[in-house]
Amino acid sequence: MTALDLKQLATRHYFDRELEISAVKLLPGEYYITVENMVLTTVLGSCVSACVRDSTAGVGGMNHFMLPDADPSSRETAAALRYGRYAMEVLLNELFKAGARRERLEAKVFGGGAVLANMSMLNIGDRNADFVLRYLQMEQVRVAAQDLRGKLPRRINYFPGTGKVTVRKLIRQDDTLMVQREEQVLVQALLKQRGRRKLELGEAGFLQGFPNRCPATL
Repeated sequence: MTALDLKQLATRHYFDRELEISAVKLLPGEYYITVENMVLTTVLGSCVSACVRDSTAGVGGMNHFMLPDADPSSRETAAALRYGRYAMEVLLNELFKAGARRERLEAKVFGGGAVLANMSMLNIGDRNADFVLRYLQMEQVRVAAQDLRGKLPRRINYFPGTGKVTVRKLIRQDDTLMVQREEQVLVQALLKQRGRRKLELGEAGFLQGFPNRCPATL
């Protein structure tokens, strides 16, 4: 594991009183693997998370990436977990180091939403969704479940010990603040790359003002 990989390892540990289990919260650009009985949780807008485990080895993990790959013209290194290609490589390699075998892996993938209205031309969510499915097919990792695309952000809870994932679609304003900030960063970065003017969130038309949808289990 490189120094960069360690830096991107999720460190927000807490005890989830509702689920009565130890938990780790992942932010964009982070990953986590574990052999413990715990839950890994994150909130996704256009970003994607891959939840991957080997039930025989008893190890599983999750990542959270923002874009499929680095802009070739960017000076920023592609070796950062904000980019899907590197995030997926790190997650799979760390699982292999912990005893997982490729032929036993199962993946469940989530996110890739178009949560900012009027921003369909950037196509961030679709690009992320297409990338993660292509990558897993290329790496011959079985996709056991997926909940990709759509117009709503999601909160996911992944239980590596059982492989269960609960998904809650979020449309209440106070639950979407973190997603708003994440999407704003992505939008401004992509507009800057394309030489576009700054776009404010208010112009983008973020969803707000409705209750949460009931969670689904995958």
